[in-house]
Amino acid sequence: MVFTFLKERISWILLFLFSLMLIIVFAYIDPGLSMYSTLYMVGILLVIFIIFLFLRFIKEVSYYRRLENWAPGLDLHYLEEAGSPFEKIIESSLQKQTQQLEVENQQIKLEIEQEKDELLRWIHEVKTPLTAMKLIIDRLEHPSSKSALANEWLRIHLLLDQQLHHKRMPTLENDLYIDKVSLEEILFREIRDLQSWCMQKGIGFELDLAVKEVTSDGKWLGFVIRQILSNAVKYSHSSEITIESQALGDINVLTISDKGKGISQKDLPRIYDKGFTSTADHAEHAATGMGLYLAKKAADTLKINIQVSSIINEGTTVTLVFPKMNDFVHIRMTTK
Repeated sequence: MVFTFLKERISWILLFLFSLMLIIVFAYIDPGLSMYSTLYMVGILLVIFIIFLFLRFIKEVSYYRRLENWAPGLDLHYLEEAGSPFEKIIESSLQKQTQQLEVENQQIKLEIEQEKDELLRWIHEVKTPLTAMKLIIDRLEHPSSKSALANEWLRIHLLLDQQLHHKRMPTLENDLYIDKVSLEEILFREIRDLQSWCMQKGIGFELDLAVKEVTSDGKWLGFVIRQILSNAVKYSHSSEITIESQALGDINVLTISDKGKGISQKDLPRIYDKGFTSTADHAEHAATGMGLYLAKKAADTLKINIQVSSIINEGTTVTLVFPKMNDFVHIRMTTK
């Protein structure tokens, strides 16, 4: 900051030094002027000027240093009150820009919220004809047509479900209802919804649930499990998906293992990135790269730790680790 200040005032400094040099030159040329007295006066003026620069540095730099360290945002209360006319010009300009940004920010938030509400309303409206389509499909008699239509219906249903939960994700904490939930019921419900897809691909399930209840939010836990099971079914064929739960000390653990194509080691660190699918198979057009991204975000809010291990062409294992007492349970736990 010292060098910045000196650079800013370099014209003052050069002008003053030039003036001192002129005084010395005049004293040298004019024999009537005492060189000793002139140098004495120049020395005094130089000391006064250095003190003046120091005082100006203290006064001006404190405001600009606070301005430099000002955290990005719209709050100007932490800025030091302007003193000089130029500082007041800067302060006035910042206030006007901040007010304008606040207005624009509120307008953008309003537009985003309206767009979100419209999309959520559209998703709920689409669910009505989808339900009617499901009833029509269930009444079909031709097995191959019924199976094909049921699978396409399921894909649409899962994509809409992903989009619905994606839009609700920012307000997830306000939607939580923490209680003891049946892990068995959630798993059976999610497996039943995927039944037609599993039958087409020849996939079965093997369950071994030593722990049948966990502390969590049933709806959002179901969403997390749905994304994991959907991925397991999508990338498996003619095999078993093994689901196990057990208690390890103070925590409950749910493990979902498939024998699908697996995930390469270089892709594992990126599986939770939004929109990431795979570097090994870009021809997989059905993948959206949203499943594990949304599952991870929801799981983090639920205080569930997701761990993924995989061997290419051998399968993938996803482990959900539940704390027996989540960090928010003592606040949001509902006693019956």
